Amino acid sequence: MEHPSLFLARAVLALAGLLALITPAAANEPLSLGAAVSAALARSRSLDASTAAAQGAREMAVAAAQRPDPVLRLSLEDLPVEGPERGSFSTTMRSIALMQTLPNADKRRARAERFEREADAALSERAQRVAMLQTEVAQAWLERRMQEQRMLLLQAQIAEARVLVQTTEAALRGGRGSTADALSAREALAQLEQGLIGAQAERANARLTLARFTGGPLDQPLADAPPFQSSPTAIAAWDRLPDLAAMQAREAVARAEAEVARQDLKPDWSTEIMFSQRGSRFSNMVSIGVSVPLQWDQPQRQQRELAARLARVNELEAEREEQTRGRVLQVQRWREDWRAGLDRLAYLDAQRRPLAMQRVDAALAAYRGGREGLGPVLQARRDALNLALERLALERDTAGLWAQLDYLIPDSPTGVKP
Repeated sequence: MEHPSLFLARAVLALAGLLALITPAAANEPLSLGAAVSAALARSRSLDASTAAAQGAREMAVAAAQRPDPVLRLSLEDLPVEGPERGSFSTTMRSIALMQTLPNADKRRARAERFEREADAALSERAQRVAMLQTEVAQAWLERRMQEQRMLLLQAQIAEARVLVQTTEAALRGGRGSTADALSAREALAQLEQGLIGAQAERANARLTLARFTGGPLDQPLADAPPFQSSPTAIAAWDRLPDLAAMQAREAVARAEAEVARQDLKPDWSTEIMFSQRGSRFSNMVSIGVSVPLQWDQPQRQQRELAARLARVNELEAEREEQTRGRVLQVQRWREDWRAGLDRLAYLDAQRRPLAMQRVDAALAAYRGGREGLGPVLQARRDALNLALERLALERDTAGLWAQLDYLIPDSPTGVKP
């Protein structure tokens, strides 16, 4: 019978897949970050592989808890091959025997427990894959959003640059402008158009990456970004992190294997009952026997294996503790970098952006008043564009840190956020 946790996970995953197929029916419907994550999880085959591995381990647990199959033995004994009675069955004993190995209940329980822990480890690794996948999808969604915003910004700058080119060329034809100003305006336009070519390629790559996860159309529009200024999902306990939970599950498997090795110190007894039929001159017989392996070199074999299993437990425990320290530090640094990113964005909007706009306005006023040439105007616009691009990159990095924190722990068996 399928384990309830596996049944629940498969049912929720199927429902998520159905919703993912129904809700984005219209190609023009904006794709939100949560919908992209849900679609990617619904179509991921690696999650199905983990579920299948867990189901296989559950099945093996049931099998491991059973006694070995009995052995049926048929034999002929004392069949003459020489002399006057050669080939005669008069003295031959025909036997049928049934033998059963009887491992004790603790040993069978330990073997079943080992596969139960394997199933738990598979489900833990599935949760780890969910966390990794949803983070990758969130980063791809944010990257595409940033590239599309960059495209819009460059297109707006190009539109303004074309107006400036027309203005300088009209002034040159009217005898009021200079050739240098007209050439400078055209050079600035060419630089922007060249930058747009690179931006188009990066946007196309970003669309391909996101569509690879979601399976949706490349040109499906994006919805508004989530409020990455809000606090990400809080972590109540570090051992809830999927990668650390997966390490704990593997450690539990190693402990279960050590318990199996400990139970193997007790040999398995076997019993046998045999019925033998002899010639008409002799009576039939029944035999009963008991056998047990002789662990004559247990210190060098069974105990060595147990020691190796216990050493593996210690190895995994040490690795988990070291990994936990590193992960705690990493998440703490992500939090600090995310907060610093929000502060930097606020400072840029409050201080640097107004100064850049004032510089552009001042340069334009000086140019129109004939006090300055076109060079300061173009430089001020380039600086304003670079600042806008810097803000896009900073917002992308900050939102990426928020996504890493917010998707650290799946919220459900499929990792789909409500």
